[in-house]
Amino acid sequence: MNVIRLFEQSFSVAPMLDMTDRHCRAFLRLLSKRTRLYTEMMVTGSLIHGDRDRFLLFDSSEHPVAIQLGGSDPQQLALCAGYAEERGYDEVNLNVGCPSDRVKNGSFGACLMAKPELVAECVGAMIAAVNIPVTVKTRIGIDDLDSYEALQRFIQLNIDAGCEHFIIHARKAWLQGLSPKQNRTVPPLHYDRVYQLKADFPDIKFSLNGGITSLAQAEEQYRYVDGVMVGRQAYHDPWILTEVDRQLFGEEDTDIPQTRLEAIERFMPYIERELSSGVFLRHMTRHMLQLFHGQAGAKGWRRYLSEHGPRKGAGIEVIEQALKFVEQDDSTSLPATSAFPLPHAVGESASL
Repeated sequence: MNVIRLFEQSFSVAPMLDMTDRHCRAFLRLLSKRTRLYTEMMVTGSLIHGDRDRFLLFDSSEHPVAIQLGGSDPQQLALCAGYAEERGYDEVNLNVGCPSDRVKNGSFGACLMAKPELVAECVGAMIAAVNIPVTVKTRIGIDDLDSYEALQRFIQLNIDAGCEHFIIHARKAWLQGLSPKQNRTVPPLHYDRVYQLKADFPDIKFSLNGGITSLAQAEEQYRYVDGVMVGRQAYHDPWILTEVDRQLFGEEDTDIPQTRLEAIERFMPYIERELSSGVFLRHMTRHMLQLFHGQAGAKGWRRYLSEHGPRKGAGIEVIEQALKFVEQDDSTSLPATSAFPLPHAVGESASL
């Protein structure tokens, strides 16, 4: 199947609960300038009634960055989309894919695939409220509601509501009988359904999610769709992002770290600033554990950060000690104070 792409190809890291917080995104941004980053899912009730400043805080270096919302009330979603736009987010994404019981009990996530008219109403309300793109991340089906015709109707209703970009996790979700973890791997992948959506709706942008573990695989998907979203592979081996700008976008002269040690050096000003504002070291170092994935000394690096990062008063000396497991010679040691400029936060810093 050959699909004519009308959009510039895109590449993104999926919103992942307990993973893609603001510290993770600030770190990943150092590794790729072209990769779009997504927040963890933020529930509308938390933004409306909770500590909105803390939830919406992000670093200016993260752009392009999208916020993912969870909810099913059109007015509440529109209100929260407005909050996101005011804070400077580049995109609002609606979660129609998460299969967890907690999400299901809250009437949002994947269970909303059974209510396509409601999803379209939510999308329309958000689009009317903001001037930034509103996108939908969804599955190809749920339980026994898994025909291509049902998926096609779901997409059509939301196109009619104004959505122009869908991110499709190419698995259906079993809301009964499978855990969220199992739902990431057990239901079979059906890339062909995503390809067919692009063929049926050529003027709409489609990104494919699910099962992508290498940039070579991502590159192959651009023959059929407009974008690719990777999930845990980018978290468990973040160094792969350093090839995204060059390999997928043809940008040879990007300011990307050439070594893992250089990446850490560039992240140090951010860490120092966040430590001074009261953030605990472990909230940042946990996102760096897999930086040396597949390299000599990686196990020692992970173990030292995991054991010493959570200790009271832990500072950058923990990182410097952990680096001894992976340093090759004295020339790679990290200076005590980095000369790189501090990035500027959007909003007030807050401990997480």
